[in-house]
Amino acid sequence: MIHFQWWWMIFVLPLPVMVYFVLPPSNPGFAGLKIPFYDLVADTSGGGNRARRGALALATIAWLVLLLASMRPQWVGEPIALPLSGRDLMLAVDLSDSMKARDMQIEGYRVNRLQAVQAIAGNFIEQREGDRLGLILFGSEAYLQSPLTLDRRTVSTLLDEAVIGIAGPRTAIGNAIALATKRLQNREGQDKVLILLTDGENTAGNISPGQAVQAAKTIGLKIYTIGIGDTTSGGLAGFFTNRSGIDERGLQNIAETTGGRYFQARNTNELAQIYALIDQLEAVEEEVRSLRPVKELYYWPATLALLLASLLFWMRRRWIA
Repeated sequence: MIHFQWWWMIFVLPLPVMVYFVLPPSNPGFAGLKIPFYDLVADTSGGGNRARRGALALATIAWLVLLLASMRPQWVGEPIALPLSGRDLMLAVDLSDSMKARDMQIEGYRVNRLQAVQAIAGNFIEQREGDRLGLILFGSEAYLQSPLTLDRRTVSTLLDEAVIGIAGPRTAIGNAIALATKRLQNREGQDKVLILLTDGENTAGNISPGQAVQAAKTIGLKIYTIGIGDTTSGGLAGFFTNRSGIDERGLQNIAETTGGRYFQARNTNELAQIYALIDQLEAVEEEVRSLRPVKELYYWPATLALLLASLLFWMRRRWIA
């Protein structure tokens, strides 16, 4: 559909006629040459008059086309639905050394816990259409890897590029919750959700989980906690990774205090089921906003007007010559 952004420019249409009647005629500054046989000459020189009439018609067309361009025509496409939930969702992923334990399987192959999280979380992120997503990576310290964004592909890519140990060997759960709280505290009127994935207990950081949870509760942040791996602290994998075991009671308290839930993922199937359940609990709302793509068209008539003006200028130079 064609739409004119500056439709009111149509009122400029009679401007040339007004200028013609208001301004005085031009004075060439010299007396005309009297030719007694002018009528005969005029009768035999109709080509010049036709050329001038043609130039006038060309100037009129150029003015109309220029006016059309000044009205800023646009092509407005069909509405495109944009679901928007108004929800802010942060993922906090543990990158401590204990995530190296290879007690998960994907399609029959053993993988470590981070690889399992990366594989399953990608599908969950893809389904969060309309949510603003953010990513926190934590070990001995917590770091904001991605601020809140609607660009789900970027968040998924940054999670896939995460490497165990880049944030330190230990686990600062309190710092991760505090960082999420800090990033979400000014988001008034939004649903705030944090999904915390860890396979250990709080062993680092300068903020305890209890302090961080109280701050999170103050701003209305709901926390879902997911314990990755076996709850026991023994075993060969635990020996080589200095694993201390999942603090299930602590993770349950974090979730219950903020109105969330605690889940345990002992394998990739359970982890996938957990993501599916969270997706139901925090489903995307039905609110839909529409966007109509707009394509500017003014440059077409503007280019034509420029070409016509150039042609008129060339014709005038030819007459003068």
